[in-house]
This record gives sequence, structure tokens and C-alpha cells, in this order.
Amino acid sequence: MAEVDPPGAFTAPAYGDRSLADVVPSVARALGVDLDGHPTGLELPPAPSYVVFLIDGMGAALLARYGHSAPYLSSLLEGSATGTAGVPSTTATSLTSLGTGLTPGAHGLVGFTARVPGTDRLLNHLWWDQDVDPLEWQPHPTAFGRLAHAGVHVTSVNKRDFAGTGLTVASQRGSAYVGADRVGERIAGTVAAASHSPSLTYVYDSDLDWTGHKFGVASTQWLQQLAMVDAEAEQLREALPSATRLVVVADHGMVDSPRESRVDVDSVDGMREGISLIGGEARFRHLYCAARAVDDVVATWREVLGTHATVLTREDAIGRGWFGDVHPSVLPRLGDVMVACHGDAAVMSSVDFAYEGTLVGLHGSLTPAEMLIPILVG
Repeated sequence: MAEVDPPGAFTAPAYGDRSLADVVPSVARALGVDLDGHPTGLELPPAPSYVVFLIDGMGAALLARYGHSAPYLSSLLEGSATGTAGVPSTTATSLTSLGTGLTPGAHGLVGFTARVPGTDRLLNHLWWDQDVDPLEWQPHPTAFGRLAHAGVHVTSVNKRDFAGTGLTVASQRGSAYVGADRVGERIAGTVAAASHSPSLTYVYDSDLDWTGHKFGVASTQWLQQLAMVDAEAEQLREALPSATRLVVVADHGMVDSPRESRVDVDSVDGMREGISLIGGEARFRHLYCAARAVDDVVATWREVLGTHATVLTREDAIGRGWFGDVHPSVLPRLGDVMVACHGDAAVMSSVDFAYEGTLVGLHGSLTPAEMLIPILVG
């Protein structure tokens, strides 16, 4: 029997309209370039240059709730669009959708961790694995690269440590890379890149996400970090030429998950039965099952988790459109069974993912708090 979500529990990804995969194609049109007729409902004003500033972890609900700590970004909310992350709502998936203009089912980075087909191991898409070639894992040309091929000056401004990583190659290849670790460096590098016309400059800040994971989005530390990134955005806008448009987006939101809302699969009898490998992350699990074990795994996990999560087979999740159209090479990377958490629930594994147990803020599922992202134009 198909599982039914509680009313309002999930927000569907707005692929082809206002998802992260639609941002760069929309910028391209505003620059006068058509990326293969990519349809999107996001309209941006024409300009000779654009800067896309991605603030990791700044969901639309969080910005609305704590706008008093972000006066500049809040001033852009009126008349702005609200977009969505893809599924799952996690950084590697989202950054690749932004940089490629593709849905997760096409670009293939389908979670924080996912199975390497034909093996019994996971690929961590943030930390990567030297044995996995990012050009084979994500073989499609990026939207950044297609824009550069069309004559647009495309630049990525990001931390030096991220240069040449598997995720950067998969998601941002085709753009010039400027290493910048501090706010002043990021602003200076972005302003220099945006002086070209036509140009697209992508700049990334990860500190808000890190703070949310460590302290939670209800913490004083998170509010202070939000105020700092708000000041960074305002300083960036002031430093840019007046003709350059600034678009501020996020890759996902975040929820705080208290201990009493967490289920440890290694502490509940039967939850590991029939499962060869557990992937994904605490709010969105990929379960890779033994032969003919899918139905039993679905039944067990639905019984244990009850109203705390939606448990679906791979086919049902694809049928819901969670990943967009799924390329055949991507299919085996998806779990045979997928678990998307409701509310503030989380599915932990103290054996396989002990580090996740130390985190306060989490993301990955389809709740509005995680899926809805701001698209602010300044």
C-alpha cells in the first residue's frame, strides 16, 4: 500500500520553475544567453553582469523567522521569489543542481552519501573518494561551462580547500576558480570578476550551515552568524557596480532535532534486517537491500517510524518526482528504500554515522523548513 504523507508535511521540488537547477538558466536569460531553451518560471531583470551568492543553510523559513538578525536580506524579501531545493535537501545535491542546471536524477549526486554501484561502499559527495572520477560520476556539461562556452565570463569564488575537489569538479567545472577564505577576500574577488561583461560570478559561504549543525538554528551562535552573513551580503552589494545584479540564494534550510526525536537503527531490533548498506543522512536515508528484502524492509521501517517518516520504495519515490527524470546510470545510486523524516525526527546509526549524533541542526528531507529557499534580488 502506498504511503500517504501527513497534510503539509512535505514540499515538492519545483523543478523547471523555481528550483536551484533553474537559477543559472534564469541568470543566463537575463544576460542574453539561452541555455538550450531550459524552461523556468523564474524571471530576473536584464543586466550586464550577475553575482549569485549562496548562503549555505539559510532556508526561507529561517530568514522569515529571524529577520531581525538579517535586516539587509530581510529588506529584499518583499516581492522576491521563494524557490526550492531538490531532493534530498542537502549541500552536495543542491550545489550540483545550481552549477549544472540539472535535477538530481540527471546529475547523479543524490545525497550526502550514496552507494557506488556494483560495490558495498558509499561515496561521500562532500569529502569524495580518490577512486571515483568526478568526470565519470557527473559526466554532463555544467551550466557554468555552457555559459563560458557562450562567451560569458564565469567565475567561482570559494575557499581554497575546495579547489579541485570532486564536488567542485562535478558541479562547477567550466568556471574560473578564485580561492578566497575570508570575507574581505571573497568580496574583493567577486567585485573583480563582476567587472567583466557579460559575466556570472558565483560566491559561496558555508559558515551559517556549520554553525547550525553544531549549535542549532535556535542558538545564539546561529543568530550571530546570520547577522555576520547579512553584513557580508550588504557589503558585497555596496562594493559591486550599480549595474551588476546580486542574487542571494540558499541550498536548503535546517531543523533542530532533539535527542528524543531520534531513532538509532542499531538500537532497535529488526531495523537492520534485510539491509546491506545504509546511506544518505539522518533526515533522508537511502537503504540498499538484500535480494527480495524490499517489502519486508518497508514494512518494518514503517512500523517502527510510524508518523515520524515517510518510507517509500525507489520506484514510488521516483514516481513522486522527487529527483526529476532519473538517468539509468543514476538509478542504482538511489536506495531500494528511502526514508524521509517528518517534523524534527531523525534516523541515526551509531555504528555507521556516529558523527551525525553530535549534530544539533539537520537537513535532507522534504519539510518546508528544509526545502524552501529564498531567491533575493538586490
